[in-house]
Amino acid sequence: MAKYSDEFKLMIVKEYLGGPLGYSLLSRKYGIPDGSIIKKWVNAYKAFGKEGLSKKRSKKVYTVQFKLNVLNFMKQTGASYQETAIEFQMNEPSLIAKWNITFIKEGIEGLKEKTKGRPSMSGKRKPKQSKQEKVISREEQLEHENELLRLENAYLKKLKAFQDNPNAYLEKHKQRWHLNSKKKDLN
Repeated sequence: MAKYSDEFKLMIVKEYLGGPLGYSLLSRKYGIPDGSIIKKWVNAYKAFGKEGLSKKRSKKVYTVQFKLNVLNFMKQTGASYQETAIEFQMNEPSLIAKWNITFIKEGIEGLKEKTKGRPSMSGKRKPKQSKQEKVISREEQLEHENELLRLENAYLKKLKAFQDNPNAYLEKHKQRWHLNSKKKDLN
C-alpha cells in the first residue's frame, strides 16, 4: 500500500465532504487502489479531526484488559471494527481485527504483549541441573561407586610402585610415552 501525505489525505477528505464525488470516483481520479481507503480517511477525520489522518509515529502498547474490553464491546453491540475503533479513540480498525483473530485462535494468552527480536546475551545463564537433582537408580549408584573404588585402587598401586623404586617407575613410563608418541607420528 502506498504512503500518502497528511495534506493529500486532508485534501481528498475535504473534496469528498464538499463535493458530489463518491469514494470510488475519488479513488479513480487520484489513482488510489480502492475507495475503502478514502472511506477510512473520512471516518477518521469525522471522529478525530485532522489528527485522525496522521500516522502515529510511536507504537502505542495496549493492555490485555483494554483489548478484552474492546473485543467485548464489539461483540455485545455488534459494532464494526471502524465503529469500535472510533468508540475507543483508536485510529486503526485493522488492529482490532487482528486482536479478534488472535483471541479466537489463542485466547487471552495471544493478546499478551510478546517480546520482539533476539534474546539478550546477558550473563544470566540457565542454571544447569545439579547432580543431586538428577535421579539415578540404585544400580547406577553402585556402578558409579565401583568405578570410583577401581580408580582409587589403581592410583594407590601406582603410588606404592613409585615410592618403592622411583627411577624404575619413571623409566617404565618414559618408554610408554615414547612408544605412544611414535605411534602418533606414524599416523
